[in-house]
Amino acid sequence: MPKLITLRSGAVAAALMAGVFLLTAPAVAQDYPNRPITLIVPFPPGGSTTIVGRIVADKMSEVLGQSIVVDNRGGAGGTIGSRAVAKSAGDGYTILLGYTGTLAIGPSLYGNVGYDPRTDFEPIGRIGTAPNTLVVHPSMPVHSVPELIAYAKANPGKVNFGSAGAGTASHITGEYFARTAGITLVHIPYKGTGPALTDLLGGHIPMAVAPIPASHANVAAGKLRALAVTSTARSSLLPDVPTVAEAALPGFDASLYYGLAAPAGTPRPIIDKLNKALRDALASDEVKKQLSNDGTEITPGTPEDYADFIDKDEKKWAGLVKASGVEQE
Repeated sequence: MPKLITLRSGAVAAALMAGVFLLTAPAVAQDYPNRPITLIVPFPPGGSTTIVGRIVADKMSEVLGQSIVVDNRGGAGGTIGSRAVAKSAGDGYTILLGYTGTLAIGPSLYGNVGYDPRTDFEPIGRIGTAPNTLVVHPSMPVHSVPELIAYAKANPGKVNFGSAGAGTASHITGEYFARTAGITLVHIPYKGTGPALTDLLGGHIPMAVAPIPASHANVAAGKLRALAVTSTARSSLLPDVPTVAEAALPGFDASLYYGLAAPAGTPRPIIDKLNKALRDALASDEVKKQLSNDGTEITPGTPEDYADFIDKDEKKWAGLVKASGVEQE
């Protein structure tokens, strides 16, 4: 009998707590945010994630009336910063710049990435999509994807390509491209896209795979040569640059996606408030122009839309990881 009373007491307590939460949740959302929010970008400065993250954070700060501070925490292909968010308090004051490399590739590539993209985060919403680019130094004697493939076949194991780091989207895209083309490329990992492009511009490496938001300015200035974009359609930013699929490898697709996510357990009213702020930011002419100028196509939606996309994108990239031939760690 005492046990039964205890169980009933526990059930009553749980019901009371649930009722209290339902009553206080709107108040929590109404008061939120009352201090600065930290947006963790899980890569070093200079890459596409930082570019996209800062554009969105600046406008969301205006919408929310509270500053959003961008905190770059690079390492391990973006998984260190992502893991930090997954283990943070679900109070809406620490959020993540979600990215293909961290939410779709990392969980398939690493044996113990330290988080589950489906259960350790509360999706806030998608930001947009952008292709990677195959870019070479002007001294590289190739001007097209077919020429690159022919050159690599004539010089097996002698063509290096830089990426944002082992296990990142740019790394897997490069390996996927090499395997599909039947060539051998030597991967040179960097601690972010910025450092990789710095070495490429300096002529220390002949080629890199880099997101278009980070590469297009140097391509437009003639400092780098873009051979192709990795999406299924050409980029409006570089309309004369073909896709890998149309240039040489039909069916090739390795697009990148950005979004915002919070730690699991973040109250839904806070998620809804952040989603609205994100969508308002993406709807502004200023952000539309900035992201368009950086080659990012805006794809706003609900938290449920982003959750569904994360699930599908992880399954897609798990296949690309396998196809790339990169061994899981």
